[in-house]
Amino acid sequence: MGGSLRVAVLGAPGVGKTAIIRQFLFGDYPERHRPTDGPRLYRPAVLLDGAVYDLSIRDGDVAGPGSSPRSLEEWPDPKDWSLQDTDAFVLVYDICSPDSFNYVKALRQRIAETRPAGAPEAPILVVGNKRDRQRLRFGPRRALATLVRRGWRCGYLECSAKYNWHVLRLFRELLRCALVRTRPAHPALRLQGALHPARCSLM
Repeated sequence: MGGSLRVAVLGAPGVGKTAIIRQFLFGDYPERHRPTDGPRLYRPAVLLDGAVYDLSIRDGDVAGPGSSPRSLEEWPDPKDWSLQDTDAFVLVYDICSPDSFNYVKALRQRIAETRPAGAPEAPILVVGNKRDRQRLRFGPRRALATLVRRGWRCGYLECSAKYNWHVLRLFRELLRCALVRTRPAHPALRLQGALHPARCSLM
């Protein structure tokens, strides 16, 4: 048994958080968008590099049942998030929406500010979803990736939940980074160092 890991998937409404999780867990994609009715928790078991890990994946924002905040001002007191002991974060934005990117930027800052003193640093992977709409993107991928990796000190990856492109890779890299988070290395370097073939599958 490899242990347990707690992952939070966060982002602005409509960026595809639930779609990414459902592709990873069930291999399906909802053609019609339905707002997530409050946060949901999934508990799959994952086989990574020959070891089994129990995951706890939190889907959605933490503003309470039936609510999805459109700005960080609408979020409750960070102490009530129940995310301070999270092992890794996936911050999702829509590559066609600059507002959703700014939301992720502010969210990353809020997570850093509210991390308990002395707590181990939780890796953050910024994910640009809807890569299948590449022609409508608001900015070049290389520039965004450089900003996130060098400026924000986070990992960066793009995916398409609709076509299940890079979804498995997303979780594989995040988990590998979370497992080595105690090593004295830059978090972005740890994430980029995980970009090599690894066996990851659901059980």
